[in-house]
Amino acid sequence: MPSDLTAWRALDAIACRCPDTVAIVWGGEDITFSDLIGRVDGMAERLSATGIGYQDALAVYSQNRPEFMVCYFAASKIGAVFVPINPNMTPSEAGYAASHSEVKILFHDDACAKIAGDTLPRAMCRPIADISGAPSGPVAEESRIGVHDDFLIIYTSGSTGTPKAVVLDHAAQAGAAASLRELWDLSESDTVLVALPLGYLYGLSTAAAVGLQAGARVVILPRFHPGEVLEAFVTHRATVFHGVPTMFAMMLEYVEQRGLDFDLSHMRALICAGSPLPPELKGRFAKKFGKGVWDYYAMTEATPVFSVFASDSESVPQGSIGKLAPGAEARIVDTDNRDVAANVQAELFVRAPATMKRYHKDPALTQSSMPDGWFRTGDVGFRDEAGYYYITGRIKDVIIRGGANIAPSEVEAVIARHPAVQDVAVVGAPDRVFGEVPVAYVVKRHGGDVAAEQLVAFAEVELADFKVPRQYIFLAELPLGMTGKVDKAALKRQQQDGS
Repeated sequence: MPSDLTAWRALDAIACRCPDTVAIVWGGEDITFSDLIGRVDGMAERLSATGIGYQDALAVYSQNRPEFMVCYFAASKIGAVFVPINPNMTPSEAGYAASHSEVKILFHDDACAKIAGDTLPRAMCRPIADISGAPSGPVAEESRIGVHDDFLIIYTSGSTGTPKAVVLDHAAQAGAAASLRELWDLSESDTVLVALPLGYLYGLSTAAAVGLQAGARVVILPRFHPGEVLEAFVTHRATVFHGVPTMFAMMLEYVEQRGLDFDLSHMRALICAGSPLPPELKGRFAKKFGKGVWDYYAMTEATPVFSVFASDSESVPQGSIGKLAPGAEARIVDTDNRDVAANVQAELFVRAPATMKRYHKDPALTQSSMPDGWFRTGDVGFRDEAGYYYITGRIKDVIIRGGANIAPSEVEAVIARHPAVQDVAVVGAPDRVFGEVPVAYVVKRHGGDVAAEQLVAFAEVELADFKVPRQYIFLAELPLGMTGKVDKAALKRQQQDGS
């Protein structure tokens, strides 16, 4: 990999090779790579003219739109620090991200204008439409940027406390792009459909930026809606899609409720990250659409780590998250910091092509999270003899019932196989006798009917008695965090509030 590679230089190389190829599709607009470079050049010039320079921070607070990517690449070009802010953030979270990262300018869309104006100095806030409306000026002179200079500050969705601010450099973004292109065989023949929020790394980098740096056509949707995404798959002949389990569950529910069919034969990679996709859901999705879903394991702090290789003819074993991505390393470590043998469960430590530099302004958290340069994931898992990895739970999520450990993901996978269950989340509840006991929150499938007693009997067939939840709470939907993951902290708050 060239030592001077940045996201901007990778995009520029693609544009030189195929300037008239469509880079971004947005609504009815096709933006070629040549057009995109012109917009990035113009944005870089405007940023420089307003005093944004080397290592200064700028933010975008908006629904998905092409200007997000224009700012990303313009920041890469001039050596600025880009801070994406998801529109699902609360006013206090958005204000915290902007002030904590010390952004000089925040670009916002109409939906976020009031929040931006109420939480930040008005002189700092600019309508994002100004980016697309102004003509390109002369090309800004590129700074002498080091690949280890700060490039991104990403605020995680943290369910409690203030969000963590993950700092990534240019080398991390270049390394992740190279690894993911090899992992999934991304090329100029692909069409990547993006409905994930561009305000988080999964949508911004893994889906959109990596797709563009591979020369693919990237179709950007303003938000996720199951029907709109399925229609877009067909309309744009998409080949690659990234989502979280909730997205795949909602698409499946959407077609099952309406008796619809969509031809996805042109799609070659449906990729799921964020949390394990339940085997029952994975099987139903494959049966309905004729396409399997690839599991993918990564996090804001380390990307990519595990997934399915597009070139691998082997079937991934049931329950596995895949093999190590190109350039990634992993250790399964016991409480004495010793590597354990194959098939032994312990904590997962990783190093990835894009491993964070630090948590912004938090050296203590950085040190505790990255002993000896390895990132502590907080996930529990194991590796088999063939090199496949399995994630079995979270250290903090582990329920300790009478001294025995229960992995919620194991219990959830069993309950999810019941034909009347659409979604399930298992959390620990305080208990006077056992300390903690598992409680299951369940969303019934459309038209499905099941009672708690039936789910108890169903779970008892496969789970040890101490793992079986005895309390079931039925909800219309599970609470979700900003990235689409189930918000288990919200479920625990419901317990505390007695609701």
